[in-house]
Order: sequence, then structure tokens, then C-alpha cells
Amino acid sequence: MSDATAVGGPEVLWYIIPREGAYPWEPAGRRPVDLGYLQNLAQSVDRLGYSGALLATDLYDVWPLGSALAAVTGPNFKPLLAVHPGLISPTVLAKMALSFTNLFGDRLRFNVVNGSTDQLRQAGLHLEHDERYELSAEYWSIVKRLTAGEVFDHKGRFYDLKNAGASLRELTPAQGGVHTPLWFGGSSAPGIEMAAEHVDVYLTWGEPPHLLKEKLEQVRERAAAHGRTLRLGLRLHLIVRDTEEQAWAAADRLLDVTSEATYARQLGERSGEDGVGWQRQFRQHGGKVPAHARELEVHPNMWPGMGLFRPGPGTAVVGSTEQVIERLHEFQDLGVDTFILSGNPLLEEAYRVAETVLPALQGYRR
Repeated sequence: MSDATAVGGPEVLWYIIPREGAYPWEPAGRRPVDLGYLQNLAQSVDRLGYSGALLATDLYDVWPLGSALAAVTGPNFKPLLAVHPGLISPTVLAKMALSFTNLFGDRLRFNVVNGSTDQLRQAGLHLEHDERYELSAEYWSIVKRLTAGEVFDHKGRFYDLKNAGASLRELTPAQGGVHTPLWFGGSSAPGIEMAAEHVDVYLTWGEPPHLLKEKLEQVRERAAAHGRTLRLGLRLHLIVRDTEEQAWAAADRLLDVTSEATYARQLGERSGEDGVGWQRQFRQHGGKVPAHARELEVHPNMWPGMGLFRPGPGTAVVGSTEQVIERLHEFQDLGVDTFILSGNPLLEEAYRVAETVLPALQGYRR
């Protein structure tokens, strides 16, 4: 189950989620959820040269979506499925992963999502922040061994398994020995430690380069302590237009079309989140809605305003094609070799970014 970086440049994925549109956090800006449209979106992402797409946690489960998209795309389209550890048995998850590989080929990747304490309590998991990472480390170490074809006993803090993997032998690919790749982002010390020891690609949300540089250096240092080297990925939203003025006008429009109810929900209900990544994003806008988008610019073309509307990655790169490319090159200079990009609406912006930004990323040399 290989997960090699694209030859000649960074690996670039797009983003697919059922509830999407020009501003999908509002009903008026959301397209109807439609399987045919989502399959068309995946096929377009595939044809445009992206290596796959992140299928994020949402109202809809990622497994039916991932299967539906894998069925209509080619082998180069690799779904990155967001999965919360602990919600289902690691043995069951491994069976699902191996079944997916048997049906659709060696394409599946997991995006490890630890979630928030409140979210997990809704599913019956009563764990505090650091405990979530203890569970995650044990859970994914088991999944890795199972998807690599091992049969073993395991007794840990959260799981006690006997002869695990014996029932999965016929599903394991003939070569065996290689696990389903794990992608993961966590900004706290326990999160970075878990990533350093267990994952293949470390993901982070967008931040000004000087802040990101510090975090990535810490990740490399901790990975080296475990005798490992990680790929480094960045999840970013793009608002790219022909001119800088057009791009900031598009960001202003997002402020204008967002309802007071959405602002109140996003800034009020989530301001106490215990996720360090979310807290780092929140500090960039401070929970204040500006009169103009550019008032929140924290680095040239870096705008944390997406966090005013929606959960998840709150930073967008806003600017002309040339400016956006320049910012992405800055991140490449920090060692980022993987990008997960998005823009609203997803279909139209997948074309825009593929035609204007991707060629410059693939041809860049540090």
C-alpha cells in the first residue's frame, strides 16, 4: 500500500465534501447533495491531475462516499478518508480498509482525526485531550499491523486482542507487510509525539511561515528521535483570482453573505474548544468579524477569516495567481511536499487551481 510523493514536485490533493457550494455554511450558498454531481467532481479532480481528495468528516459518512467515488475514478485517484479512532473496533476498520483495497485497488489512505472532547462524548467516548492521543496511538498501531497482514495478540490500555488478524488473512494483499498509509495533523505536544511515532504524512493547517517553520522543525525533531522521517503536508483554502483586488473582493463577499447566526455559532460555541490546532487558528482572528476581509491579513495574502464561517482549517491564501503561487512556494521552501487544497465552489475552483497554480508547483525547485 505505497504512498510515495509525486515525482518531480509536491503531491497535491483536492477536497470533496457532500455539502458544498459557493458558501456552503449557509443554506442559500449550498448545492443540493447529489451523488451524480459528487462523482462528476471526483472524475474532474482525477482528470485535472490531482492525486486524490480528502473526504472530510461531515453530516455524511465518508465510507459510502469514498466507495462511490472510487468506483468511477481511475487508479491515480486516491481517497483520503477522515476517520476518528475509537468509534469502531480497529479490527473492523482494518477489515473495511482491506475490503476497499480488494475492490478498488491500492488507493486508500486514512486521515486520522482525533476530534474534540465534546464530539467524542456524543459517541460514548469520555476522554480528555491528552487521553485522546493515547487512544489514537494504540488504535492506529493496531490498524497498521492488521492492514499489513500481521496476526498477533495485543494487550494495552484500551484494547485486549487475541489472534487479531487471523480472520483477515484472505483479504491481505499478496505482498503484505505494508500498512494503509496514515495522514494526521495535531499541534499539541501529545499530537506531535503521536505523529512522530506512528504516521506517514504530518498535516497542518495554514499559518504564517515563521509560525509554521517552528512547528515543522519540532515535528522533524520528534520523528528523528523515533528513527523516522515524515512527509509534511499543508491543508489550505485558496481564493485565487486574476488580480489581488478581485481576490479580496471575493473574500469580502463571504463576509457579506454569512448570517449573524453562523457567526454566533462558530465564534461562540467553538471558542472554548480544547484542540490546540483550533486555538492557534482562533487566535489569528480573535473571534472578531471585520468590516473588510483584509483587516485580518496576518502575513502577505494569508487570511484566517475562513474560521469565522466553518470548523476545520480556517486559513485561506487570498491573492492573484502570482501571489498565491509565491506563498505556496514559501511553504515548499519549509519542506512541505504535500498540499490539500480547496476553493468554493469545489468543482469550478478545482479547474481554476489546476490550470493556474498546479503547473507552477510541479515545476518549482527549492
